[in-house]
Amino acid sequence: MPRLRFANRLTMLMFRFLSDQKANIAVIFALAMVPTVYLLGMTLDYTQAVRQRSQLNAAIDAAVIATVTPAMLSQSTTAATTAATKIFNATANGLSGLSAPPTLTVNITNSGLVRTSTVSYTAGSTNNFPILLGSPAWPISGTTSASASGAPNINFYLLLDDSPSMAIAGTPAGITTMVNNTPSQGGCAFACHETHPSSDNLGNPGGEDNYALARSLGVTLRIDLMSQAVANLMSTATTMETTNNNTYKVALYSFDYGFNTIYAPSGLPSSNLSAAASAASNNIQLLQVYDNNCLTSSNCNSDTDTNFESALQNLNVIMPAPGGGTSNTGDTPQEVVFLVTDGVDDEVVSSPATCSQTALSLGSSQYRCQQPFNTTWCNTVKNRGIRIAVLYTEYLQLPTNSWYNSYIAPFNNPSPSTGQIATNLQACASPGLFYDVQSGGDITAALNALFQLVVSTAAHLTQ
Repeated sequence: MPRLRFANRLTMLMFRFLSDQKANIAVIFALAMVPTVYLLGMTLDYTQAVRQRSQLNAAIDAAVIATVTPAMLSQSTTAATTAATKIFNATANGLSGLSAPPTLTVNITNSGLVRTSTVSYTAGSTNNFPILLGSPAWPISGTTSASASGAPNINFYLLLDDSPSMAIAGTPAGITTMVNNTPSQGGCAFACHETHPSSDNLGNPGGEDNYALARSLGVTLRIDLMSQAVANLMSTATTMETTNNNTYKVALYSFDYGFNTIYAPSGLPSSNLSAAASAASNNIQLLQVYDNNCLTSSNCNSDTDTNFESALQNLNVIMPAPGGGTSNTGDTPQEVVFLVTDGVDDEVVSSPATCSQTALSLGSSQYRCQQPFNTTWCNTVKNRGIRIAVLYTEYLQLPTNSWYNSYIAPFNNPSPSTGQIATNLQACASPGLFYDVQSGGDITAALNALFQLVVSTAAHLTQ
């Protein structure tokens, strides 16, 4: 009986204890402190880790960009890796709260002119509550990538038409001036350069040739515009190679009945673009003949003074096999031909069957062939992986001239920009590298635009 009373008494005491609400807040607070402290510690350590990760991510962004700048693209992967590491460490070494220096990984691959870089890191943010979190450091990491195409090193070979047809006045106003001042010739827009003009009875003041007449009248010729455009192009090339941190080399040639070197020190393209500009200004000259139909007093060649095929054949021998244009050891520059011409062949052939147009017999099994440029040698050059950029200075239509109507008009119609001359020159050019300049057009702007097309597409060369 006493035991039963004791048990009942104990039960009542326990019930009263459990139902008593006095001092509950202290008990609940004590119990809640454990998760609260844990969450507070985790929040503080996580916030610190997020801040450090953000700073390290910014550091690898800067590091990866450093590997693909124009200046760095021309350097080795080792140099790029070193640069990336220095940039990353400049930030990482200044961060406090890291458990150890971050581990950085830099992977760089080069495929031709394209560089792809991936930069990543792993690190640990020291925890302020390591016992609560069960770890001395909060792991953080990041990765980023970048890719860029480098500007290639290029050798440029300018092949410039200096035949008599390039003696046409360069603007419509100049053409009108020449026509109005050559009435005894029926009005001639061409400033032909002759050493013996008296043979042609031109009727010019003092018996001068049309070239001297144009100079006295202040008429600018198409060949003058071409010379100015080439000189100006050297300035453009200088600016662009500085910007792109690459190298452009240039050789200048002209062609008429022969193939002439204007600027090619030691027979090779030169990186001295300033000297090339001076050569263009001073040495690109119109072919001077004896008189109409005669190259010299003893060589009357019936004005067969434009042989494009021979010029491109000679140039093809000079140009080496193109490289990728990178600065990697053993690589060589890309090779590009710039052709500036009005697009008409006028040469001696041994058989009329080799001429696409009606050939004139010159006797002794020789024939005068006037035709649009034959693209055979263009294809030979392009098949070697060498690109050809063509600037077509349109051949002027002369509808009142009987010679023009008989021999040139058939392939210069319906217009210079749509006739066979333009069609053949466009076929000669590599894809996207053809530019057409009408009479009076800005040859300097056109040549610069063509240059921009060449260098902007060079990294994507697939031929």
